[in-house]
Amino acid sequence: MTVNTFMNDHLAPVADKIADLIFYPVQIFNNEVPLIIFWILFAGLFFTFYLRGIAIWGFKHAIDTLIKPANANDDGEVSSFQALMTALSGTIGLGSIAGVAIAISLGGPGAAFWIVIGSILGMSLKFVEAALAVKYRRFNPDGSISGGPMHYMAHGLTRKKMRWLGQPLAVVFAVLCIGGGITGGNMVQINQATHQFLNVAGGIDGPAGDYGWVIGVLMAILVGLIVIGGIKSIVKVTEKIVPLKIFVYVFSALFIIILNIKAVPHATYVILHQAFSPDAVYGGVFGAMIMGLRRSVQCNEAGTGSAPIAYATVQTKEPLTQGFVSLLEPFLTGVMCTLTAFAIVITGVYKVNPGETTGIEMTSAALSTAMPFFPTILAAIVLLYALSTLIAWAYYCQKCWNFLVGEGKKRSLVFQLIYCGFVVIGSVLNITSVINITDAMMIAMSIPNIIAMYILAPEVKSDLRDYCRKHQIGKLVNKDWLYVGTTK
Repeated sequence: MTVNTFMNDHLAPVADKIADLIFYPVQIFNNEVPLIIFWILFAGLFFTFYLRGIAIWGFKHAIDTLIKPANANDDGEVSSFQALMTALSGTIGLGSIAGVAIAISLGGPGAAFWIVIGSILGMSLKFVEAALAVKYRRFNPDGSISGGPMHYMAHGLTRKKMRWLGQPLAVVFAVLCIGGGITGGNMVQINQATHQFLNVAGGIDGPAGDYGWVIGVLMAILVGLIVIGGIKSIVKVTEKIVPLKIFVYVFSALFIIILNIKAVPHATYVILHQAFSPDAVYGGVFGAMIMGLRRSVQCNEAGTGSAPIAYATVQTKEPLTQGFVSLLEPFLTGVMCTLTAFAIVITGVYKVNPGETTGIEMTSAALSTAMPFFPTILAAIVLLYALSTLIAWAYYCQKCWNFLVGEGKKRSLVFQLIYCGFVVIGSVLNITSVINITDAMMIAMSIPNIIAMYILAPEVKSDLRDYCRKHQIGKLVNKDWLYVGTTK
């Protein structure tokens, strides 16, 4: 019995049952929508209004904070820019390329509009997550920092005399993060990258068809060498890879859009019309809305709690500074998704086999209309995306592992070896048996995380009010916050 056969026979049925439970659906206008998606979207709406539309009035301050040099005397390990790049390495991945295509293929072009709306709602969630992660981070004896949802659940709720709730939530989150990271942040990423590389090299039956494991071994060695140095080693890679991978893909998408610049107004009309028209294809307006919002949640990961683990390491004395910087993460994810959507709609590739689930092939076909060599470029992009995602999730998982078993170099090394072993396994494994559990565990992280965010929301708002008063931010929106003695 092969490993693939064993997993398909024994793991897949269990994974499917867990996924069915987490993604329990309800029928809305003939569309099945997982309840957990509403859990995240409602939280996005709540915090957007609760923080007075911080995604808009806080955007300029986010950029100002990002470009401001870090103070060497501030506590922390990395700069705001480096922390943002590490977070983006985990969120800007294949979802920005393949995920958008899937949403359009199933929900029509109008889904692209709702992906953008979902990104805007996600900005407030990221703000709260990042601010809490920095506020409740822990400094280890070796000078490293541990932070993230498991810490603000355990310590933040304990301060509110809710240790009975905070500790179990923290453990559940850590377990889900490790499980989701090893599958979705690891095996799925290396598997898709390996397959794309093999396809360019002649396919499974080509000369490189039997050597996918070599890619896995090389990638595992590379990941191991990077993550063993901790967050400072990781950011040295992510601050170079992330801008590069964004630039290459954005340039390719913009090239297609510019070549078809006369079609942009019509494409914009198609996207907006089908976003609101009851006669929109593939399920009408609600079909477009549901598919767009669902893919947005899975692309920017707002509310799931992964990125705050990286944000907790930033050099700052004010936790809210990184909260503002984190607003840029869903925004940039939304920009990437928008470019992908316009490339697909302008070229019309979404009209081929409408209603069928197509992902990276649709995006590749769209960009190949003007660049026949794009599949080769895409293979390189996917490898970059895979590497950056692998190292980001290696760090997230390791910190959750340390939370469960304790800090220490030997304990960290044990997990790093396990994680790298799964890189090799993922490169040769048929991942269909774990794909359901992957999405389920990653999105399920939002359950304990958002519960803690709701409980800690009043102190976040209080800290934000004081921060705005100190720095005189949001004068048009927060006039009542900017004067001493106000409490609203």
